[in-house]
Amino acid sequence: QVQVVESGGGLVQPGGSLRLSCVVFGSIFGINDMGWYRQVPGQQRELVATITSDGSTNYADSVKGRFTIFRDNPKKAVYLQMNNLKPEDTAVYYCHADARIYGGSYQRYWGKGTLVTVSS
Repeated sequence: QVQVVESGGGLVQPGGSLRLSCVVFGSIFGINDMGWYRQVPGQQRELVATITSDGSTNYADSVKGRFTIFRDNPKKAVYLQMNNLKPEDTAVYYCHADARIYGGSYQRYWGKGTLVTVSS
């Protein structure tokens, strides 16, 4: 069984910073892409940032220059450093890991999300 667990959300003022963390638990044989999406109630989930197993990154235009994604492969973890936060960054942030268990094929696993609120 695979579990993806996010942490680090909270309330922050505009211009502030937060770091989200995500750890994958379970008998994992390998992890390819990991990443973060976010969702505002009533809207579609949107990509924030992704990172491949060898460290290549991709960002949404709205967060480029403010957010940084990085991962720690031995810890099966991915992080999202968010700087200069804006009210429009307010959302539930979801982590995903494209992983496979021994004998299985790669599939996308999602966490339950962590709420980020940017407000004064």
